[in-house]
Amino acid sequence: MNAATTEEHLQLVEAAPAPTRPPALQQTGAVAAQQTPRDLLALAVHQGAAVETLERLWALHVQFEDREAKKACVESMAAFKAEPITIFKRKQVGYETRDGDWVGYSHAELSDVTEAVVPAMAKHGLSHRWDVVQQNGRIVVTCIVTHKAGHSMQVTMDAAPDNSGKKNAIQQTASTVTYLQRYTLLAVTGMSTSGMDDDGNSAGNGEGAGNPPAPPPPPAAPEAYSAEQFTKNLPDWTSWIEDGRRTPDALIKVVETRGKPMTEEQKAQLRRITKKA
Repeated sequence: MNAATTEEHLQLVEAAPAPTRPPALQQTGAVAAQQTPRDLLALAVHQGAAVETLERLWALHVQFEDREAKKACVESMAAFKAEPITIFKRKQVGYETRDGDWVGYSHAELSDVTEAVVPAMAKHGLSHRWDVVQQNGRIVVTCIVTHKAGHSMQVTMDAAPDNSGKKNAIQQTASTVTYLQRYTLLAVTGMSTSGMDDDGNSAGNGEGAGNPPAPPPPPAAPEAYSAEQFTKNLPDWTSWIEDGRRTPDALIKVVETRGKPMTEEQKAQLRRITKKA
Protein backbone atom coordinates (compact mmCIF):
# COMPACT_ATOMS: atom_id res chain seq x y z
CA MET A 1 0.00 0.00 0.00
CA ASN A 2 1.56 3.35 -1.08
CA ALA A 3 1.47 6.55 0.95
CA ALA A 4 -1.50 8.00 -0.96
CA THR A 5 -3.55 4.87 -0.40
CA THR A 6 -2.71 4.84 3.31
CA GLU A 7 -3.73 8.48 3.70
CA GLU A 8 -7.06 7.86 1.91
CA HIS A 9 -7.83 4.88 4.16
CA LEU A 10 -7.22 6.93 7.30
CA GLN A 11 -9.53 9.66 6.04
CA LEU A 12 -12.33 7.13 5.44
CA VAL A 13 -11.96 5.67 8.92
CA GLU A 14 -12.10 9.11 10.53
CA ALA A 15 -15.19 10.06 8.50
CA ALA A 16 -17.13 6.88 9.39
CA PRO A 17 -19.85 7.34 12.08
CA ALA A 18 -19.03 6.11 15.57
CA PRO A 19 -20.66 2.77 16.44
CA THR A 20 -24.00 3.23 18.18
CA ARG A 21 -24.50 1.98 21.73
CA PRO A 22 -26.56 -1.16 22.21
CA PRO A 23 -30.31 -0.50 22.47
CA ALA A 24 -31.96 0.02 25.85
CA LEU A 25 -32.78 -3.67 26.21
CA GLN A 26 -29.05 -4.33 26.39
CA GLN A 27 -28.18 -1.40 28.63
CA THR A 28 -27.32 -1.81 32.27
CA GLY A 29 -26.84 0.50 35.20
CA ALA A 30 -28.59 3.79 35.90
CA VAL A 31 -29.93 4.33 32.38
CA ALA A 32 -31.71 0.97 32.24
CA ALA A 33 -32.98 1.39 35.80
CA GLN A 34 -34.79 4.60 34.83
CA GLN A 35 -36.79 2.90 32.12
CA THR A 36 -40.32 1.70 32.89
CA PRO A 37 -41.77 -1.58 31.64
CA ARG A 38 -43.72 0.51 29.13
CA ASP A 39 -40.45 1.88 27.73
CA LEU A 40 -38.95 -1.59 27.51
CA LEU A 41 -42.06 -2.94 25.82
CA ALA A 42 -42.05 -0.15 23.23
CA LEU A 43 -38.38 -0.75 22.48
CA ALA A 44 -38.89 -4.49 22.17
CA VAL A 45 -41.70 -3.94 19.66
CA HIS A 46 -39.47 -1.54 17.72
CA GLN A 47 -36.68 -4.11 17.62
CA GLY A 48 -39.02 -6.90 16.51
CA ALA A 49 -38.54 -9.01 19.65
CA ALA A 50 -40.01 -12.51 19.86
CA VAL A 51 -43.63 -12.96 20.95
CA GLU A 52 -42.54 -14.67 24.18
CA THR A 53 -40.42 -11.66 25.08
CA LEU A 54 -43.28 -9.27 24.35
CA GLU A 55 -45.68 -11.34 26.52
CA ARG A 56 -43.29 -11.28 29.48
CA LEU A 57 -42.74 -7.54 29.09
CA TRP A 58 -46.51 -6.97 28.87
CA ALA A 59 -47.11 -8.93 32.10
CA LEU A 60 -44.37 -6.89 33.77
CA HIS A 61 -45.99 -3.70 32.50
CA VAL A 62 -49.42 -4.69 33.90
CA GLN A 63 -47.94 -5.54 37.31
CA PHE A 64 -46.07 -2.24 37.38
CA GLU A 65 -49.17 -0.22 36.47
CA ASP A 66 -51.27 -2.02 39.12
CA ARG A 67 -48.65 -1.35 41.78
CA GLU A 68 -48.39 2.32 40.85
CA ALA A 69 -52.20 2.70 40.84
CA LYS A 70 -52.46 1.11 44.28
CA LYS A 71 -49.72 3.37 45.61
CA ALA A 72 -51.49 6.44 44.25
CA CYS A 73 -54.78 5.29 45.78
CA VAL A 74 -53.22 4.78 49.21
CA GLU A 75 -51.66 8.25 49.06
CA SER A 76 -55.00 9.81 48.09
CA MET A 77 -56.84 7.96 50.86
CA ALA A 78 -54.32 9.26 53.38
CA ALA A 79 -54.84 12.80 52.14
CA PHE A 80 -58.62 12.31 52.21
CA LYS A 81 -58.50 11.07 55.81
CA ALA A 82 -56.59 14.21 56.78
CA GLU A 83 -59.54 16.37 55.71
CA PRO A 84 -61.58 17.91 58.58
CA ILE A 85 -64.75 15.93 57.87
CA THR A 86 -67.73 16.14 60.23
CA ILE A 87 -70.74 13.88 59.78
CA PHE A 88 -73.78 15.34 61.53
CA LYS A 89 -76.53 13.16 62.99
CA ARG A 90 -79.74 14.89 61.99
CA LYS A 91 -82.17 11.99 62.33
CA GLN A 92 -83.82 11.68 65.73
CA VAL A 93 -85.48 8.42 66.72
CA GLY A 94 -87.06 7.16 69.91
CA TYR A 95 -89.11 4.22 71.09
CA GLU A 96 -90.52 2.65 74.23
CA THR A 97 -89.06 -0.67 75.40
CA ARG A 98 -91.07 -3.63 76.65
CA ASP A 99 -90.24 -2.57 80.19
CA GLY A 100 -91.75 0.85 79.61
CA ASP A 101 -88.43 2.69 79.39
CA TRP A 102 -87.93 5.36 76.74
CA VAL A 103 -84.90 5.07 74.47
CA GLY A 104 -84.00 8.03 72.27
CA TYR A 105 -81.01 8.52 70.00
CA SER A 106 -79.86 10.34 66.91
CA HIS A 107 -78.05 8.97 63.87
CA ALA A 108 -76.67 10.08 60.52
CA GLU A 109 -78.79 9.33 57.47
CA LEU A 110 -77.31 8.39 54.09
CA SER A 111 -77.55 12.00 52.89
CA ASP A 112 -75.65 13.19 55.98
CA VAL A 113 -72.82 10.79 55.15
CA THR A 114 -72.59 11.53 51.43
CA GLU A 115 -72.78 15.31 51.89
CA ALA A 116 -69.75 15.17 54.18
CA VAL A 117 -67.68 12.43 52.55
CA VAL A 118 -68.16 12.60 48.78
CA PRO A 119 -66.80 16.15 48.13
CA ALA A 120 -63.67 15.36 50.16
CA MET A 121 -63.19 12.12 48.20
CA ALA A 122 -63.54 13.90 44.85
CA LYS A 123 -60.94 16.45 45.93
CA HIS A 124 -58.38 13.62 46.07
CA GLY A 125 -59.40 11.74 42.92
CA LEU A 126 -61.71 9.22 44.61
CA SER A 127 -65.24 8.29 43.56
CA HIS A 128 -67.75 5.69 44.74
CA ARG A 129 -70.68 3.62 43.56
CA TRP A 130 -72.91 0.86 44.92
CA ASP A 131 -73.85 -2.51 43.49
CA VAL A 132 -77.16 -3.87 44.85
CA VAL A 133 -78.47 -7.41 44.37
CA GLN A 134 -81.11 -9.58 46.04
CA GLN A 135 -80.45 -13.25 46.63
CA ASN A 136 -81.89 -15.91 48.92
CA GLY A 137 -84.18 -13.39 50.61
CA ARG A 138 -81.25 -11.11 51.47
CA ILE A 139 -80.23 -7.72 50.12
CA VAL A 140 -76.53 -7.50 49.28
CA VAL A 141 -74.91 -4.07 48.88
CA THR A 142 -71.30 -3.50 47.79
CA CYS A 143 -69.72 -0.05 48.00
CA ILE A 144 -66.81 0.38 45.56
CA VAL A 145 -64.37 3.29 45.89
CA THR A 146 -62.21 3.88 42.80
CA HIS A 147 -59.16 6.09 42.41
CA LYS A 148 -58.64 8.02 39.20
CA ALA A 149 -55.57 5.88 38.50
CA GLY A 150 -57.82 2.81 38.36
CA HIS A 151 -57.30 1.03 41.69
CA SER A 152 -60.49 0.07 43.57
CA MET A 153 -61.46 -0.95 47.12
CA GLN A 154 -64.78 -2.38 48.20
CA VAL A 155 -66.84 -3.51 51.19
CA THR A 156 -69.91 -5.79 51.03
CA MET A 157 -72.71 -6.14 53.59
CA ASP A 158 -76.05 -7.94 53.48
CA ALA A 159 -79.27 -7.95 55.49
CA ALA A 160 -82.90 -9.03 55.31
CA PRO A 161 -85.60 -6.55 54.22
CA ASP A 162 -86.60 -4.20 57.04
CA ASN A 163 -90.10 -5.34 58.02
CA SER A 164 -90.42 -3.09 61.06
CA GLY A 165 -93.43 -0.81 61.28
CA LYS A 166 -96.06 -0.93 58.56
CA LYS A 167 -93.81 -0.84 55.49
CA ASN A 168 -94.89 -2.45 52.24
CA ALA A 169 -92.52 -4.76 50.35
CA ILE A 170 -90.89 -1.97 48.34
CA GLN A 171 -90.40 0.20 51.42
CA GLN A 172 -88.85 -2.73 53.30
CA THR A 173 -86.30 -3.22 50.53
CA ALA A 174 -85.56 0.50 50.18
CA SER A 175 -85.02 0.86 53.93
CA THR A 176 -82.46 -1.94 54.01
CA VAL A 177 -80.68 -0.74 50.86
CA THR A 178 -80.30 2.76 52.32
CA TYR A 179 -79.04 1.36 55.61
CA LEU A 180 -76.44 -0.84 53.90
CA GLN A 181 -75.35 1.93 51.53
CA ARG A 182 -74.66 4.18 54.50
CA TYR A 183 -72.60 1.66 56.42
CA THR A 184 -70.65 0.24 53.47
CA LEU A 185 -69.56 3.76 52.48
CA LEU A 186 -68.48 4.47 56.04
CA ALA A 187 -66.63 1.16 56.22
CA VAL A 188 -64.75 1.37 52.92
CA THR A 189 -63.59 4.92 53.64
CA GLY A 190 -62.74 4.14 57.26
CA MET A 191 -65.05 6.90 58.50
CA SER A 192 -67.44 6.91 61.43
CA THR A 193 -70.01 9.18 62.97
CA SER A 194 -69.38 10.60 66.41
CA GLY A 195 -70.58 8.09 69.00
CA MET A 196 -71.25 5.43 66.35
CA ASP A 197 -74.86 4.27 66.65
CA ASP A 198 -76.58 1.01 65.84
CA ASP A 199 -79.90 2.51 64.72
CA GLY A 200 -81.93 1.58 67.74
CA ASN A 201 -80.36 -1.56 69.13
CA SER A 202 -78.15 0.16 71.69
CA ALA A 203 -79.03 0.82 75.29
CA GLY A 204 -77.75 4.41 75.18
CA ASN A 205 -79.12 7.42 73.41
CA GLY A 206 -76.31 7.63 70.85
CA GLU A 207 -75.67 11.30 71.40
CA GLY A 208 -72.31 12.65 70.25
CA ALA A 209 -70.49 15.94 70.05
CA GLY A 210 -72.36 18.39 67.86
CA ASN A 211 -75.47 16.24 67.65
CA PRO A 212 -78.93 17.37 68.72
CA PRO A 213 -80.27 15.89 71.94
CA ALA A 214 -82.50 12.84 71.84
CA PRO A 215 -86.22 13.61 71.64
CA PRO A 216 -88.09 13.71 74.95
CA PRO A 217 -90.32 10.79 75.87
CA PRO A 218 -93.94 11.05 74.77
CA PRO A 219 -96.51 12.16 77.34
CA ALA A 220 -97.84 9.39 79.53
CA ALA A 221 -101.10 7.84 78.41
CA PRO A 222 -104.10 9.07 80.44
CA GLU A 223 -105.32 6.78 83.19
CA ALA A 224 -108.26 4.59 82.19
CA TYR A 225 -111.68 4.91 83.77
CA SER A 226 -111.53 2.92 86.97
CA ALA A 227 -113.48 -0.32 87.35
CA GLU A 228 -114.73 0.86 90.75
CA GLN A 229 -116.21 4.05 89.35
CA PHE A 230 -117.70 2.19 86.39
CA THR A 231 -119.47 -0.28 88.70
CA LYS A 232 -120.77 2.56 90.86
CA ASN A 233 -122.28 4.46 87.89
CA LEU A 234 -123.51 1.46 85.93
CA PRO A 235 -127.02 1.28 87.52
CA ASP A 236 -127.78 4.91 86.65
CA TRP A 237 -126.36 4.55 83.16
CA THR A 238 -128.41 1.41 82.61
CA SER A 239 -131.56 3.28 83.60
CA TRP A 240 -130.79 6.18 81.31
CA ILE A 241 -130.13 3.89 78.33
CA GLU A 242 -133.23 1.80 78.92
CA ASP A 243 -135.40 4.93 79.26
CA GLY A 244 -133.92 6.40 76.10
CA ARG A 245 -132.39 9.41 77.85
CA ARG A 246 -128.86 8.48 76.73
CA THR A 247 -127.29 6.16 74.21
CA PRO A 248 -124.27 4.02 75.13
CA ASP A 249 -122.01 5.96 72.75
CA ALA A 250 -123.19 9.29 74.16
CA LEU A 251 -122.29 8.18 77.67
CA ILE A 252 -118.87 6.94 76.51
CA LYS A 253 -118.19 10.27 74.83
CA VAL A 254 -119.12 12.27 77.94
CA VAL A 255 -116.85 10.16 80.14
CA GLU A 256 -113.86 10.27 77.78
CA THR A 257 -114.04 14.04 77.21
CA ARG A 258 -113.26 14.35 80.91
CA GLY A 259 -109.89 12.66 80.35
CA LYS A 260 -110.73 9.16 81.52
CA PRO A 261 -110.89 6.78 78.53
CA MET A 262 -113.00 3.68 79.00
CA THR A 263 -111.60 0.24 78.40
CA GLU A 264 -112.89 -1.76 75.47
CA GLU A 265 -114.56 -4.15 77.89
CA GLN A 266 -116.41 -1.27 79.62
CA LYS A 267 -117.60 0.09 76.28
CA ALA A 268 -118.83 -3.30 75.19
CA GLN A 269 -120.74 -3.76 78.45
CA LEU A 270 -122.56 -0.45 77.95
CA ARG A 271 -123.38 -1.22 74.32
CA ARG A 272 -125.06 -4.47 75.33
CA ILE A 273 -127.69 -2.42 77.19
CA THR A 274 -130.61 -1.59 74.96
CA LYS A 275 -133.59 0.79 75.13
CA LYS A 276 -136.78 -0.77 76.40
CA ALA A 277 -139.58 -1.11 73.90
